[in-house]
Amino acid sequence: MCGVVQILTVNSPPIVYRGMSEETLFEFERHMDAGEVAQYLRTVADHLESSGEFTLESGTESVTLTPPRRVEFEVEVERETSASGGSAEIELEFELEWDEDETGTGDLNIG
Repeated sequence: MCGVVQILTVNSPPIVYRGMSEETLFEFERHMDAGEVAQYLRTVADHLESSGEFTLESGTESVTLTPPRRVEFEVEVERETSASGGSAEIELEFELEWDEDETGTGDLNIG
């Protein structure tokens, strides 16, 4: 993957949440083999462990992220059931969050 995670861009209007606006910079959704997903996650993990900096790209657009050494890490699992009685879907989300101006120190510990 060469240090670049390719992703699809979605331009959406800002969402106001708790006094702050939220804007989607990138979004990616595609059916993939589990091995392909693992490679994307491995690329991000490798950059978090080494330099911490990585770039998301889609066509000519890109954003470079430089998370601090300590970030807020969230794992969420949801079950979505269909109102029509169809199969339920399981959703697994991994989220890293940090303040843009935070310079944080220390290590990211996942236990």
